[in-house]
Amino acid sequence: MNEIPGNLDFSGLTPRHLAPGDLEMICEQRETMFLEAGGDPATLRVMTEHFRPWLQQRLEDGRYYGFALMDADRPAAAIGLMSIEWPPHPAHPTLDQRGYVLNVFVDPAYRRRGLASSLMQLAEAEFARRGVSFAVLHATEVGKPVYQQLGWKATSEMAKNLF
Repeated sequence: MNEIPGNLDFSGLTPRHLAPGDLEMICEQRETMFLEAGGDPATLRVMTEHFRPWLQQRLEDGRYYGFALMDADRPAAAIGLMSIEWPPHPAHPTLDQRGYVLNVFVDPAYRRRGLASSLMQLAEAEFARRGVSFAVLHATEVGKPVYQQLGWKATSEMAKNLF
């Protein structure tokens, strides 16, 4: 397994790579993240029921990877990453994939310490290690200033529910 960059400030927490045993932690953090963003609890429970098997398969085969910041045995923060197939694009004209950042979560007791920024720097280092030079994410209103401060820019993406 690759090394974790040592030049980042984790506020005394221990960084580690995500593993299949983190399934429930990630599901819980994801549901909490969407709840805090105004999601409907009943809908989020259904989402998690369907997300859990999807995530389990990807954690096991390495398609979903990322980091957790640990305070002893307690997860304080985590970030999920994926390398997704995408046709060559003006933003990455020679590559057929892009990075995707998801499930950035910092436990309320650990917020306002710069942990989300440190996780994002870990993500960028991991993408670089994998040769992925372009990445995207969907930001909550709370997260946007963190990402903007790190140089992330809004795009022209649009979305529509089809049924």
